[in-house]
Amino acid sequence: MFTGIIEDLGEVESLEREATNLHIKIRSSLAKELKIDQSVSHNGVCLTVVSCNNSSFTVTAIKETLNKTNLSEININQLINLERGIKLGDRLDGHMVQGHVDQIGNCIGIESQDGSWLYDFEYDPSFGNLTIEKGSITVNGVSLTVLNSRTNGFSVAIIPYTFNNTNFKYLEVGSSVNLEFDVIGKYVSKLYSNSAIS
Repeated sequence: MFTGIIEDLGEVESLEREATNLHIKIRSSLAKELKIDQSVSHNGVCLTVVSCNNSSFTVTAIKETLNKTNLSEININQLINLERGIKLGDRLDGHMVQGHVDQIGNCIGIESQDGSWLYDFEYDPSFGNLTIEKGSITVNGVSLTVLNSRTNGFSVAIIPYTFNNTNFKYLEVGSSVNLEFDVIGKYVSKLYSNSAIS
């Protein structure tokens, strides 16, 4: 479980394919504090540390993960949003994030707003996911508040701190992003759908 508050920008050091798996080695200041079997969020994707040293660590993404997230598009030297799992008793500064990406979205607009930025995203509504105005959404692992909620998209406002400390500053129109919709909203939507059928 995560909160969507990014701790570090990790740099992809190497990519190694083994059958349908992808081993991703990441240089990060968090590496010296990690241990094998620990869960870390990578652009919102929960992956398990399989090896680590004082400067870098390695995780493995399987075919299912690569098919459903933007980790299939990563390159050497790319910066990835990183967050370690929360500890019981810690403050929940973002919102409850599982690290299970629901689907990929696309950036369709970026607008500078004199001190902040408005990013606009769209996604395929046929997956059954939804947003609500002022609700929570996770974009590339970052906990954000939904603006301009609509059937197939939404916007988010990015403050300078988030812009400077996440990979939002590298997004362009056309960039793909990992989306995790609010877990509570997903359960409510599922219950509503089931009651409508019965």
